Amino acid sequence: MTAETAADARSRPYPVPALEKGLEIIELLALAQTPLSARAIAERLGRSKNEIFRMLFVLIERGYLDRDPATDEIALSNRLFELGMRVPRARDLVEVATPALEALSERIGQSSHLVVLSKGETVVIVAVAGPGDINFTLRLGYRRPAAASTSGQVILAFRDGAGSEPGLTAITADGFLIADSHDVVGVTDISAPILDRKGQAIASIVVPYLNRREARPQHQEALAELLSTCRAIAEELG
Repeated sequence: MTAETAADARSRPYPVPALEKGLEIIELLALAQTPLSARAIAERLGRSKNEIFRMLFVLIERGYLDRDPATDEIALSNRLFELGMRVPRARDLVEVATPALEALSERIGQSSHLVVLSKGETVVIVAVAGPGDINFTLRLGYRRPAAASTSGQVILAFRDGAGSEPGLTAITADGFLIADSHDVVGVTDISAPILDRKGQAIASIVVPYLNRREARPQHQEALAELLSTCRAIAEELG
């Protein structure tokens, strides 16, 4: 925020300077997508370090920000994500999907994850470990660019504006995507969407299928169970 816009903010009918500072910090860190020092935050907001020091302290104490003790840099925590999951629709999705994912993982012997889209990134909101002795499971809140993830591509393929991009068109036609993991050798991502009544994806489920030397991969069997689970969740959500 520039000095001019800061002055404009202070001239509003009901200015709340402390609240505005806190929101500026949160919005800046969300856009930066990388940790910043207190000095860098102050400089980017056009404020003095002393002006925002107390606000940073409060946001860290309340759990909205995390400070790296090694570098002293500051980043957003998962606090806002956790609060967002308390919104009725998000809560309903999690409540309905969690037992379904638990049953899915039990049947196929693999981990499963419920993923939603937020500001161009995928976010894991439910993670269920498989029953086997070795699993590949992502942490809750894990994010990555939607276009660079199997689960994100599946959601994008079933959203307005998907257009005629070849990769997304193929996913739309098939109704799912099976692809090697972008990050881990030996893992095959199997993903399908959860659709609303208009055929728009509200989320996706991804199974990071761990291929093991001593067992034949059962990707198609896992896919069949996954598709059935997605349909069941969609029907229950109405």
